[in-house]
Amino acid sequence: MRLSKLIYITLFLLSAGTLTSKAQEKKTTDKKPEKTEEKTDDKAVTEEIEVVRPYKPILAEAVKLRRSPDLNDVKTYKAHFTYNLPDRKLELNSDIDKLYAQEVADEKQAELTNNYVKGGLGSASTILGEAYVNLGRDEALQAGAFFRHFSQSGDLRDQKFNQQQLSVFGRSITDKAVFSGRVNYERKGLYFYGYDETDPTRNPSPAKQAFNFIEAEGEVVNKYNTDENALSYAAKINGYVWGDQYDAKENSVVLNGYLNKRISDFNVGLAVSTEFGNTKDALTTVNNNLLRLNPYIRFQTNGVKITAGINYVQEFGTVSSGHLFPAVTADFTLIPDYLQVFAEVKGDVIRNSMKDLTDINPFLNSNINIKNSIEKINFTAGIKGTGGPGFGYKVSVYSKQVTDMALYVNDFTDFNKFDVIYDFGNTKVLGLEGELSVQVSDQLKWTGKLNLEDYKPASETYSWYKPSLRISSNLLYSITDKLGFNASVAIQDASNAKIYTAAPASPYVIPNTAIETDTTVKGFVDLGIGATYKINKKFSVFANANNLLNTKYSRYLYYQAIGVNVFGGVSYSF
Repeated sequence: MRLSKLIYITLFLLSAGTLTSKAQEKKTTDKKPEKTEEKTDDKAVTEEIEVVRPYKPILAEAVKLRRSPDLNDVKTYKAHFTYNLPDRKLELNSDIDKLYAQEVADEKQAELTNNYVKGGLGSASTILGEAYVNLGRDEALQAGAFFRHFSQSGDLRDQKFNQQQLSVFGRSITDKAVFSGRVNYERKGLYFYGYDETDPTRNPSPAKQAFNFIEAEGEVVNKYNTDENALSYAAKINGYVWGDQYDAKENSVVLNGYLNKRISDFNVGLAVSTEFGNTKDALTTVNNNLLRLNPYIRFQTNGVKITAGINYVQEFGTVSSGHLFPAVTADFTLIPDYLQVFAEVKGDVIRNSMKDLTDINPFLNSNINIKNSIEKINFTAGIKGTGGPGFGYKVSVYSKQVTDMALYVNDFTDFNKFDVIYDFGNTKVLGLEGELSVQVSDQLKWTGKLNLEDYKPASETYSWYKPSLRISSNLLYSITDKLGFNASVAIQDASNAKIYTAAPASPYVIPNTAIETDTTVKGFVDLGIGATYKINKKFSVFANANNLLNTKYSRYLYYQAIGVNVFGGVSYSF
């Protein structure tokens, strides 16, 4: 307000001064001034002032402010703060500060697609169904399930086969131990379709067979401890029930325990195993039990690992007998990661069971004689290592003696069924085994395995159905991220089979060459290829072709394999 008044007064004075200067004008008269006496101090008036009008100032009305004052008297809130000033010592540090690396942002976790469902159809009445589910990313707690169905049929009468598998598993990792367990169910269905080309009428109506297998297993293992004097332990229990479509039944319970104590460069330990088995059929009953004790001492330092111990095995049940075997292994690292030399001398009792025998040859007869085989001396030596990233190898030679080796022979009455006999005495086996793995990149991987064996039977003419040469190989090649190929080959040398010309003695002990002859089961090459194409992250298609050479080969006499077959389908990952 004061500034406004000052402005108005200033304008007023300026206006007044201007008007006054205009009102007072100087006029010169026509009359000449009269001469007067010259005086030093006085002067004559020679100017006239004319007053036009009196000055009357006019003031404008004051500008009115149309704004009401705020009548609310509200005080401003001021927060109260409490300050705590720590008494800190002033440090003078002229050293150069350490540079800290900037933390990298957490990598975005990839989306897991470890669950899938697969289905396919094809020639030879092929039906494939497969599914796998898993809990997910948590490594400390894993659980999942797997299911598979596969069935095929060939051109021969009742040349059919089907298999179903269901497995549920789990694992939990705690601070001190790892717990794991699984439950498996497996069913195999087939026919005794054995076909004699020299007499096609010998098997007009093949009998049907089916195997059912239920297994449960639990295991606990202590976590690795860096303490040199740590105590390691493990325990496992496994049990199963097996049965066929007829009267054969089998059950087994296996208990395993392991203790190991580290003392500097030495390990002192004990492994204990107990097996309880019972096999029943219409005419036979066998209790086949084993107890194993394996105390040992191990020395390990600077690429040298030597284990010395014994393996004591006690048979009890239907047969009671004790056996003592050496258990010595040595491993020397000559070139770290590239070359290791190893050797082993051991012995054991091989517990034969209907489950294991039918896994190898499912066309077994009823009332099979169950008897253990004894591996007296098994000497193995070889080399192993890697030749760089993606390249690994292992080559070993072995020599062993096996007492009562289990062998398969065709039954005299039912030529399309097999009995199990035991080579009475010590069978000598000399073998060479080689494994090779090459992974050039993530797109190319090749593995191969070779087994070369020479059998010298104890009492039999040949080690029946024991080929001298077996080769298997697999190749995986991904052309792009979406398109990949795979190929496999299985090669097996010829083997020998026994044919009875008359009924053998029962129970069978030693062979009678007067009532038997032998024939050759030809070797074979089975070649298979496959391809997969990923449509997107979820869907992919696949195709497989087996026995591309369409060879009518047989692993066992009278049982031809299914010829060339092709099938394909769709897979969905989630």
